This record gives sequence, C-alpha cells and structure tokens, in this order.
Amino acid sequence: MSTLFVTHPACEHHTTGAGHPERPQRLQAVRRAVESCGLEGALQWDEQPPEVDAELLERVHRRAYVDVVEGLARAGGGWLDADTPVGPQSARAARLAAGAAQRAVEVLLAGLARRAFVAVRPPGHHAGPDRGMGFCLFNNAAVAAAAARRAGRERVLVVDWDVHHGNGTQAVFWRDPSVLVVSLHQEYWYPGTGAMEELGEGPGEGATVNLPLPAQTGDGGYTDAMTELVLPLAAAFRPEFVIVSAGYDAHFADPLGGMVVTTAGFGRLARLADEAARAADAPLLAILEGGYHLDALAASVVATLEALTGRPADPAAWREPAPADLGARRPGREVPASAIGARLRAIRRLLLNYWRL
Repeated sequence: MSTLFVTHPACEHHTTGAGHPERPQRLQAVRRAVESCGLEGALQWDEQPPEVDAELLERVHRRAYVDVVEGLARAGGGWLDADTPVGPQSARAARLAAGAAQRAVEVLLAGLARRAFVAVRPPGHHAGPDRGMGFCLFNNAAVAAAAARRAGRERVLVVDWDVHHGNGTQAVFWRDPSVLVVSLHQEYWYPGTGAMEELGEGPGEGATVNLPLPAQTGDGGYTDAMTELVLPLAAAFRPEFVIVSAGYDAHFADPLGGMVVTTAGFGRLARLADEAARAADAPLLAILEGGYHLDALAASVVATLEALTGRPADPAAWREPAPADLGARRPGREVPASAIGARLRAIRRLLLNYWRL
C-alpha cells in the first residue's frame, strides 16, 4: 500500500517578508527533493486538499482567534507577534494546511493508506487555542488529532521532534487524557516552555510528556529518548492513531537550533515512530513543522519518506549539508551520553507516577 503525500501549491502564497526563515522556498525545496528522489512509485500524491472544516478548526482554536487571523489577511496583512506575520493569502494557506492534515486523517482512517506525510506551511505546533506565535497560525497536528478523535479514535499519540517545544499542541490538549502529547526539544530554547515537570492538568495529568534535551544532542541522544521513553509510552498508551510533528530544525545545519541530528538520524526517528505505530496497529501521519536550512530540510524529509515507504531513495537526488564552518555544532561533537542518560532517568522517574514503563 502506497504512502500518502499531501501538499497544496497555495501554501507557498503565505508571504512572510524578506529575510524571514519560514519562507515559501522551504516547501519548494521539499517538493523538488520528493519529486526527484525516486520514490514516486511508493507515493500517492494529493495536491488539492480542501480547506479545513470550520467545525473541526474550532475544536482546536477559539472562534475569536480564527477571526483575528482572517481579519488580518482581509486587511492586507499584519503581525500576530514579532515573529509571526500574516499576509493577504496567509489565512487561506493556513486553512489549506490544516485541511491537508484533515484530508490525510480521513484517507488513513478509510484504509486507503497506512502512512502519510503532509508537506504544508505555515507550520502549526506553536499555535494554541487563542494565540498564534513562532511562525504558526493554525495548529495542523492538533487539527489532525481532533479529526481522529471526531472519527471515533479514542487514543491519539502526538510525537513532536521539532527543536522547539510544541507549546501550542500542549495547550490544546492540556486537560485531555485521550491525546498523549510527547515533545522532544532543546531545553531553554524558544518559546521557553516544555520543562519535564509540565505534565498536564486535571483529567489530562500525565498525558503531557516533555523531554527537554541539552544543546548538542545528536542522533544517539534522540534515539535513546525514543527507545527508552517514547516507545514504552506508546506501548502503555496503545494509540489508535499516531501523529508526528516533524520539524527538522534539530539538524546540525539548521540556523535556528543548537542540536546536531543528521539526515540519517531523522530517518532513524521516523523508523522508530513507525515501529510504535506498527506495534499498536495504528496509522501514522507525519506533518511538516520547522526546518530552515533548505538542503537539510529537503534531505531529512526524503529520509523520513524512506522510513514511511520502506523504500530506498535515489542518493543522488538530495545531499547532506557539509558541516564545515559550523564550529562546535557538527556531528561528532555531541553532548556526552551520560548527560542524556541522566536526563532520561529523571524524566522516567516522573512518568512512573502515571505510566507502567
């Protein structure tokens, strides 16, 4: 069964201004790499998903906030915060990005595919119920989770490996025990949230899991976090649907992160997420979040698709950025494994209050 690949050309019409890292070229680079990587026979393309269903969007965002985004776009543009512009076409692009996530969920739940990748912008994981920030307008991953829940799936797992904490997704499901949100991110980084003590509230306590990792964490540290905590959590939770907020700004070449993950490392993370989904016999949907070095982003998406399709890509179709001139931020200069191990053990002790791991 082929892997679904959903995108929309109108997502490139979200304009952010000269010099902004979240730019249309990100999606163009991804499309070029995917079109030329030799996986076309393993991918089912959908380039015309509809806009998100309004009722579904309002399960994630308050109507007043949606009106703010729409109003700014109608007025010709504006800013949600100092990092997050809204252009004349941004609201439509955001509705289509969320609609692409909704379409992927519907296709997966209909049994027409078992794996899917949604390549859209603007990204979403910083957008909360009543606020957009950090380049994000509508929360595509949260919309996908809400769509799966609306369709009757009782347990949804969201794994966010973007270098920045997925504070918006956390806020949406803070009190919801049916959606387990797990975020692997660089500690003390934007937006300053995501401490391991943030565990949810009320009926959702324990269903928010944060894995803040020290700067210079690379492939080994991320792999350990997945195998020692995320996979056991998934086994205990038994998700009926798995969503990955797939940001690639933990790549060693990315200008907005301080991690040293390689392209192959992202492929390994995708295979581990796929392993968690297979163990639960659940569909898996990956949704593009961050990633601001164009070559690193394109290569890492291809590596993810290799994992989701189970097929090797043409190695000539994309390239790993050279680590020259990056100073200490390069593979081979990772934080010691002992530091990662100590952090994971501390998080595990907290989680044992809620989960049998």
